[in-house]
Amino acid sequence: MVSLPPTPTRPGRVLAVLVLSALLIWIDSTVLGIALERLADPVDGLGASPGQLQWAIGIYSLLFATALFAAGALGDRYGHRTVLMAGLVVFGASSAWAAWAGDPVALILARATMGLGGAMIMPTSMAILGRTFAPERRAGAIAIWSSAAGVGVAAGPVLGGLLLARFWWGSVFLINLPLVAVALVGAALTLPNPRSEQRRRLDVRGLGLSTLGLLALSYGLIEGGHQNGWSRWQVWASIAAGLVLLAAFLYSEAREHDPSFDPRLFRNRHFAAGNVALGALFLTITGQAFYQTFYLQGARGLSPLQAGLLALPGATGVVLGSPLGARLAARFGIARVSGTALAVFTVCLVLNLTFTVDTSLVWFCFLGMIAGLAIGAAVAPTTAGVVATLPMDRIGAGSAVSNAIRQVGSVLGVAVIGTIVSSTYQHAIAPSLPANLRDTAGESAEATRHAAAELGQPQLIPLANDAFIQAMHTAAVVAAIFTLAGTVVLILAFRNRRAPATGAADAELSSVPG
Repeated sequence: MVSLPPTPTRPGRVLAVLVLSALLIWIDSTVLGIALERLADPVDGLGASPGQLQWAIGIYSLLFATALFAAGALGDRYGHRTVLMAGLVVFGASSAWAAWAGDPVALILARATMGLGGAMIMPTSMAILGRTFAPERRAGAIAIWSSAAGVGVAAGPVLGGLLLARFWWGSVFLINLPLVAVALVGAALTLPNPRSEQRRRLDVRGLGLSTLGLLALSYGLIEGGHQNGWSRWQVWASIAAGLVLLAAFLYSEAREHDPSFDPRLFRNRHFAAGNVALGALFLTITGQAFYQTFYLQGARGLSPLQAGLLALPGATGVVLGSPLGARLAARFGIARVSGTALAVFTVCLVLNLTFTVDTSLVWFCFLGMIAGLAIGAAVAPTTAGVVATLPMDRIGAGSAVSNAIRQVGSVLGVAVIGTIVSSTYQHAIAPSLPANLRDTAGESAEATRHAAAELGQPQLIPLANDAFIQAMHTAAVVAAIFTLAGTVVLILAFRNRRAPATGAADAELSSVPG
């Protein structure tokens, strides 16, 4: 295909198609969370275990993170519109596969394929934006494109809740199909197909090492928390193998002349500290979202739609906090604004300890709004500060590394925080269950409630709720420790630095997931 030059009327249409494509990714980042409680149900769902649910969430981010670099290189070689459209096809087909998955394993595989499709959409969209818009209009276009994140994060739980109120759990994935169809037609008719004159090679070795390393590490962390499995050699061997493979990946990339993931960027203390803080933040955001789903729909007994509506204050807070944080940081500095925002988010995590089965939902929404404002106010200026530390010829590589770090943080958030919830719950509920039920009914709160209904023992339900609340509180404390560490690192590194207003910073903001 030949690259099409932009015309005076084309840029607006190009932006509309790219916003729609991005909307797919952000809706999917939140819509599955609203269906987790249903998926765990052995009657109305798939009877998925906590570990299988963790994989269904985490595998998407894992494949998204590791395939980003390959997708960018493919776009340079074959044309970015070509790769974007291929990503849309993969995303749509795997959405249909997920909707009609017959068991948890099929759902996990479908979600992995969706992650690959999403990875093909994101970097190619940025390349097309960069080629379509003149420098003086580029930052504004990227800001509009970035707004799809806020819309998708807010719309996902609500749309999912509406569908679950009338249809089966798989209907939450059917949202994607009409959006994919419209985006494909728009892409074919509107988008240019730029290629790079200097084509990057595909880093097959790096892709393999990073993917296998994260898979092994995640497997060990997730499986270790089930049925007190930390003593099994398979768990420790998997964790060790994951760490070795990731170390080999970093070593391999450090020796490359033009690596996909450049670890040498972390020699810059601002780049390193900012990414550590953001990685810790996204780890806790994903982990908190995982356990709050089961808190609202399981322990509190709310419907998926009610739970989806309760997510709106947090999503609104993120949208409002991002521009506010950027403006304040330009005046007061990154350490003061982002550091304070991270500290506030840490306090919100600690205040999760006030959540019980009868806590006021007004209080829950208020904390969600404050936490969302803090997330937005932390991410925007920190991202700008991280990108501004890089020379112009390294901004693209640095942006890709930062985006990968966030996705890895999301993977580890589900693995670490979700595992803490599972293992703590199993330990707390075990004394209340007969020995013959501990391996089945004690696996999760959903399994305990199901056993209570099947065996006619309703007294187990409040015990399950109390044990889950205890597990959630433990996870919240661990999550707060992660964000507190990120806060300290960020403040120490950026205490004398302000946030610049740059187009590159705006580009980086587009990678913020919900």
